[in-house]
Amino acid sequence: MKSPDKAAWRRHVRELVRALPAEARAAASSHLRGVLTAQPIWSRAESVLCFAPLASEPDITFVMDEAWRANKTVALPRYDAGGGRYLAAKITARSQLVSGLFGTLEPAVNCPAIPLNQLDLALVPGVAFDLAGRRLGRGKGFYDRLLAEVSGHKCGVAFDVQIVAEIPEEPHDVRVDSILTPSQWHLCQRAV
Repeated sequence: MKSPDKAAWRRHVRELVRALPAEARAAASSHLRGVLTAQPIWSRAESVLCFAPLASEPDITFVMDEAWRANKTVALPRYDAGGGRYLAAKITARSQLVSGLFGTLEPAVNCPAIPLNQLDLALVPGVAFDLAGRRLGRGKGFYDRLLAEVSGHKCGVAFDVQIVAEIPEEPHDVRVDSILTPSQWHLCQRAV
């Protein structure tokens, strides 16, 4: 499929993900662990921004456990109603996660904020990605605003069916540096 319409891409890729059986999604999510932990960027990273996955997204909750075992700082996005944006907040246990604005889990308000430019690795959800690092989000622009402030390595996380030929790009879109899928680690080509 090739279309300049982001809404059409969202519908198409969401159908592909919905078609994956639950057991295939679970197996694919578990494969992500080996692919991620084999990467030099994972070994070097001292602070990692994770995300609490929606049911349709790869389950990366293992990343928090792996990071804590390796004495890394773990942060997740938390909505800042005053600023109308997401920021990063440090957690030391999953029990510090509460239901957030869009029903996803996020750090409780008492978890300390971490400057986004101090994160070494940001794991990023998306509806779809292309190999040039373009990301198709849910359409609200929250992650693009968050990623614009991240100076560390930005890594999209997706099932293999979420990698597409080319995603339309707008000036505010922020590209990722790599994409983690169950089958491999894709370093993105920054060709425009």
